[in-house]
Amino acid sequence: MAIKIEELLDVCRVPPGKKVDLQKDYDPGFAGEWVRKEDAGETLAEGTKLLAEEQEILYAQDNYALLMILQAMDAAGKDSIIKHVMSGVNPQGVNVTPFKVPTSDELDHDYLWRNFIALPRRGHIGIFNRSYYEEVLVVRVHPQFLDGQKIPPRFKDEKIWKRRFEEINNFEKYLVNNGIPVLKIFLYVSKEEQKKRFLERASRPEKNWKFSAGDIRERQYWDQYMAAYEDVFYYTSTEWAPWYVVPADKKWFTRIAVAAILYHTLKSLNLAYPVVSEEDQQAMLAAKAELEREVGEKEVQSTDTPEEQTALVESTPDAESQVQSESEQAKNKKNGRKKKMNMSK
Repeated sequence: MAIKIEELLDVCRVPPGKKVDLQKDYDPGFAGEWVRKEDAGETLAEGTKLLAEEQEILYAQDNYALLMILQAMDAAGKDSIIKHVMSGVNPQGVNVTPFKVPTSDELDHDYLWRNFIALPRRGHIGIFNRSYYEEVLVVRVHPQFLDGQKIPPRFKDEKIWKRRFEEINNFEKYLVNNGIPVLKIFLYVSKEEQKKRFLERASRPEKNWKFSAGDIRERQYWDQYMAAYEDVFYYTSTEWAPWYVVPADKKWFTRIAVAAILYHTLKSLNLAYPVVSEEDQQAMLAAKAELEREVGEKEVQSTDTPEEQTALVESTPDAESQVQSESEQAKNKKNGRKKKMNMSK
């Protein structure tokens, strides 16, 4: 891609153990100096092509899977990222799972259960549109949600959040150690840009379906959410599964940045097409030789001279002559039977 990926990673990656201040350390309107807006379409197209190539190898090798987690405030562009960044890859190898308010069945299980059963199979890319991180974000901002989770009362203490951070870290380490790298992206949109996008949703009929009054109410908890995200980054940006804070006020840059980070993650796996065994190679060569002989025979048949083709046509009775001949034979046979019957009388 025509972008300095390493520099982008340095800007977006949250160093493990660093206590970040989103307002001071990251700019949601940042667009870098690596690509111009007028070149964004071409750069993204190049990026999706490279992603498709890596995904094909991932699918063929069938050893790794990749889990990409998208977290963000409302209207940050999660759906748009999935639509534009993944537009060029083979849909057979991608699974997108949106996580909404837990159902009654999901609440009868532990908070990681519904995420666990949605993990991507080997050879696939799994995308979580929101994830188990909601349990240390939304639930932390609204602790009353814990009441519906049927957790034993003694575990609903002030240490629950640090325990969950530890559980999440262990879960992600388990995934990484089993060949499922975890790519975590926070789309950082400003409160002002979010307001602009909400107004657009309310003003344009084709976007009304995206508008939710509940999203507007959540804006009053903006500061609490930012504090919760900062704690998430501090406790769960690890060496094996770091967080990336991607500026999201400029959609064109956000898409390129996510594509670049995703490509870099796949490239770092050193994927390769499977090596065919000696036995399979011999079988393949034999099959190839058989196909080539079949093609050669057809070519020989098609090289007959015009005179040979004419002689072949003349020596082969046409359909009408064949029908007439069969009709005459049937007639003669019938007359023969009649003659025999007359003689017997």
